[in-house]
Amino acid sequence: MPSITTGPPAGPAGRPDTPVLLDSYGRIATDLRVSVTDRCNLRCTYCMPAEGLNWLAKSALLDTGELIRLIEIAVLKLGVTELRFTGGEPLLRKDLEEVLAASAALSPRPLLSLTTNGIGLERRAEALAAAGVDRVNVSLDTIQRDRYAELTRRDRLPDVLAGLRAARAAGLAPVKVNAVLMRGVNEDEAVPLLEFCLDGGYELRFIEQMPLDPQHGWDRAEMVSGPEILAALRTKFTLTPHTAERGAAPAERWQVDGGPATVGVIASVSQPFCSACDRTRLTADGQLRSCLFGQDETDLRGPMRAGATDEQLAERWRAAMWAKPAGHGINEVGFAQPARPMSAIGG
Repeated sequence: MPSITTGPPAGPAGRPDTPVLLDSYGRIATDLRVSVTDRCNLRCTYCMPAEGLNWLAKSALLDTGELIRLIEIAVLKLGVTELRFTGGEPLLRKDLEEVLAASAALSPRPLLSLTTNGIGLERRAEALAAAGVDRVNVSLDTIQRDRYAELTRRDRLPDVLAGLRAARAAGLAPVKVNAVLMRGVNEDEAVPLLEFCLDGGYELRFIEQMPLDPQHGWDRAEMVSGPEILAALRTKFTLTPHTAERGAAPAERWQVDGGPATVGVIASVSQPFCSACDRTRLTADGQLRSCLFGQDETDLRGPMRAGATDEQLAERWRAAMWAKPAGHGINEVGFAQPARPMSAIGG
């Protein structure tokens, strides 16, 4: 790989001749987030309205072959080494195991992970493992059943807990739990959630609430920040910085009571880690996003359906990533939320 000079953007013409997904700040994207659907079977209050959203038409979604083809291009031509499948809720996609198995069969084999709300995971955990999934992340913001029903507008906590146990039994390790704390809603559950994960053998990741709701009602004052989360955890546990290099990982990890158990905090808002970002994103309808919060998308579905070659699609992908911004800009004057909500972008 040629040497890469970091610094201000050089413009598209200044892109080095390299096949990887390089941006003009010297970052290389090796982690592809693949949204397989915008649909979800929950209605979380911070994610979508009670009546849901207008889902993408089936004809707009990438079909099985199209999705596999773009994944193959990412891995074989662009240097992607990790695939995370998201939604919406990815378990709502019936051909998910077929896509996973095709991804796992690639050489070099990418690491496969799945982010899910856990509903339906109990009955599919073994099939997911057989298809090649290495690990799962399960979103769970509370372990109180009444509060879960209020937050998600669905009384499904028992199903999620069963899904967690099934994932662990199927060997989808480590099983991670993603939790968002919100002021006046569940901010009192930092310690209980960690106790639950320690008892169950799960790895907990707290995520600061981000401005990705379709209502555009996000309020920084309602967000429980990373430092606040750590302060709450320290009322019960001793936390020491993890000795492993963080690298491009979004979570800052801490050893709990001396380890080996850990807890992570993803402070995307209060402590951005954009300078180390290694992610590229593909939406369920075939749009590329270089940043979760970006306003721009690059269409792959249209050119693919019009007959573009693999190399033409790969070059379009490279150009999109070369234009990646330096950061998400949440803390800058004039920041605007992306037009698409989280469920349509993918986690």
